Amino acid sequence: MDEQTRQSVTQRLASAAGHLRGIERMVQEDAYCIDMIRQIQAVQAALNKVSHMMLDTHLRTCMTTAVRGPDIAERERMLQEVTAVFEMSTKLNLSIHKETQKS
Repeated sequence: MDEQTRQSVTQRLASAAGHLRGIERMVQEDAYCIDMIRQIQAVQAALNKVSHMMLDTHLRTCMTTAVRGPDIAERERMLQEVTAVFEMSTKLNLSIHKETQKS
């Protein structure tokens, strides 16, 4: 990971952590639910952005090295890892959708 990406990821994670502490405080203070939900969505958006940045970095560095390299097993392992990440993302999105449908 290059230094600029590392700094950006670190800043976004610190911001998300600050939002989380704020949400904890809001829960303790029995804040308005919609206000808490908006803060939760801000944390989710920040983490999604970090995830996208990390995936982009991975594809441009680790994945590129594996694809260009001679080790077929390593290439396959990398492809399976990326596929697993997308599968988990899909499962999480479906789970969230199902939960909102129940409410």
